[in-house]
Amino acid sequence: MESKNLFKEFKSDLPASIVVFFVAVPLCLGIALASGAPLFSGIIAGIVGGIVVGVASGSSLGVSGPAAGLAVIVLTAIGALGSFQVFLLAVVIAGFIQLALGFAKAGFVAYFFPSAVIKGMLTGIGLLIILKQIPHAFGYDKDAEGDLSYFQTDGGNTFSGIENALKFITPGAILIAAISLAILILWDTVLTKKHKIFQLIQGPIVVVILGIVMYNLYQNGTLDYSLAPDQVVNIPVPADLSGFFSQFTTPDFSAITNIKVWEVAIVLAIVASLETLLCVEATDKLDPDKRITPTNRELKAQGLGNVISGFIGGLPITQVIVRSSANINFGGKTKLSAIMHGIFLLVSALTIASLLNMIPLASLAAILLMVGYKLAKPSLFINMYKLGWEQFIPFVATVVGILATDLLKGITIGMLFGIFYTLRHSYRNAYHMKDRISTEDGMQVHHLVLAEEVSFFNKASVLKALDSIPENAKVIIDCTQSKSIAHDVLELIQNFESNAKRKNITVEKINFIEPALV
Repeated sequence: MESKNLFKEFKSDLPASIVVFFVAVPLCLGIALASGAPLFSGIIAGIVGGIVVGVASGSSLGVSGPAAGLAVIVLTAIGALGSFQVFLLAVVIAGFIQLALGFAKAGFVAYFFPSAVIKGMLTGIGLLIILKQIPHAFGYDKDAEGDLSYFQTDGGNTFSGIENALKFITPGAILIAAISLAILILWDTVLTKKHKIFQLIQGPIVVVILGIVMYNLYQNGTLDYSLAPDQVVNIPVPADLSGFFSQFTTPDFSAITNIKVWEVAIVLAIVASLETLLCVEATDKLDPDKRITPTNRELKAQGLGNVISGFIGGLPITQVIVRSSANINFGGKTKLSAIMHGIFLLVSALTIASLLNMIPLASLAAILLMVGYKLAKPSLFINMYKLGWEQFIPFVATVVGILATDLLKGITIGMLFGIFYTLRHSYRNAYHMKDRISTEDGMQVHHLVLAEEVSFFNKASVLKALDSIPENAKVIIDCTQSKSIAHDVLELIQNFESNAKRKNITVEKINFIEPALV
């Protein structure tokens, strides 16, 4: 059934996959550079993340590839293990650990991330993308693409990077970025509403083509500007087919008894799994259709991807929010867009690497600035504030934490605030949920009675109860006894109701308070 539906949204998925491909190329290279690994290892991870994980995953919109959050771990691990080949063995083992976690059904962990923290993560990443791309738009490309930490690999930090960019402005880069940004804004706000052709041809594709044209006009002297070699994409160019395959590397299996390899593998498996589950929750929130990704299947898909990536010389893989949000923002509908972006990476690395090396980083910076803005719109802060302090404070704490440290530390800070409010609620009220089943006119009726206090800790059990309701049934969700229901659970119930028609499930709610969705 899944394979039959794979091409049903081809018209939307194709342009989205091209945009994600253009975004992925510099990110794959930049993360490999920041990780102290061969540049091609980032491309391998992008290819495997797109094709292998894309096929195996149950996520409709998530895109996988090398993750910036693992760059420091990878850099440290390669140094500690002594060689890249030994590190690849750790990646393979980490993949097998993730497979085991998937079969052990450890994916339920994803349901314990509060809604405010996930929205804070998306907003924080959006702001971080904007701050990190400003230097690239100005032509200052010292910090590697894909670096999402406050302390950068070039020795500076997020704000010193912007300060330095203002001292070393490249007019040619600014011109490209300014024109590109103007096109993207015009495309998004005016042109797509004028004619369907502008919905099929995405603005970022036009921006990339324009960037290549302007780069060549600079090179041949038609325009009196120039770009340095580090201001354009720099993908390895193989001389022939054998040169392409010579870039693949195999693990050093002789180090299988090295305890350090296993220690690195465990760290990689845990961190990669957490980043993936965070991204899954975030991507599901951005999904216009509110589809729910099966988290255990996602862990298995990521594990399979890391086993294969490690075997052929690639970096570790996670589902990543920058590519996933670009996929959603530019019209992706099914997982075909993720798969096709991986195919484009493979084909381009084989055939048109020299053409890709004409793409200015300033063009890609403009695209990512738009992605960042859509993740961190000012209205989101206002809407979160209106939901009350219990939602707003963990949200802001997550945003500030991500901007001041990195993704995982920022999430941890937000989680601590979220847990504080949850424990305060749990202190006052006990939780229980009853599920009674009866029959009405031949239809199976499930009567769910929610208790006085339903916190986000109960999200997994509520989801399990709702998922167990069969097709052609009726469910009554009774909130009469409830004094407090977590915003996450309210959203969950509302999303379930939106999707219930697909399974011919009738939903009746008693004393249910509609959540103020953001």
